[in-house]
Amino acid sequence: MTLETVEIETAPNPTVSIIWMHGLGADGNDFVPIVRELDLSGCPGIRFVFPHAPEIPVTVNGFREMPAWYDVVVTEFGREEDEAGLRASQVSINELIEREKARGIAADKILIAGFSQGCAMTFQVGLRYPERLGGLLCLSGYVPIDTTLEAEASTANKDIPIYYGHGRGDQVIPITRAQRSLSLLQALGYNVEWHEYNMPHSVCGPQLDDISNFLKRVLN
Repeated sequence: MTLETVEIETAPNPTVSIIWMHGLGADGNDFVPIVRELDLSGCPGIRFVFPHAPEIPVTVNGFREMPAWYDVVVTEFGREEDEAGLRASQVSINELIEREKARGIAADKILIAGFSQGCAMTFQVGLRYPERLGGLLCLSGYVPIDTTLEAEASTANKDIPIYYGHGRGDQVIPITRAQRSLSLLQALGYNVEWHEYNMPHSVCGPQLDDISNFLKRVLN
């Protein structure tokens, strides 16, 4: 079943799509306000697609049902991963990419973005997608199922532009976890634009500036 989405277009007949995934317990509306906070001057028309994750029981939250891209079994991210959940959501996001292509957006004009769990999904989807994508925006997350990445990585996206930002005071996903992912990506030869911010598990003004500059660079 295709995921439900919230969509915002910055201009009629957009030529770029950005599929942006929220974090655990949020929904597609969570990052809608960010669109008007970005400086997209000079960029082509963009369709922002904000999907809603399915509601599933989440182990670390007492099995309460909430929007989640995959289950979280332990708070030490990367240990006891819900690989089946990650791969199922990967299929769902791939379907959204295919839908954007069917709407006339070229694969290399489709960017994948996400925060926290959404960031993990951005890595999971973007680094394995068989066609060249436009870029990855990875916020406050980590690379999941990292032991299989080298074998499963798409050669088409080996040189994809990657923005990766994380807060030094992140109390949910420690920056040390993100730095381990960064080291892995660099060891595998990925071109990562890494940024650290004085913030908790959130988004801040300087980060929005960096994201805006990244988008201007890769879209022009």
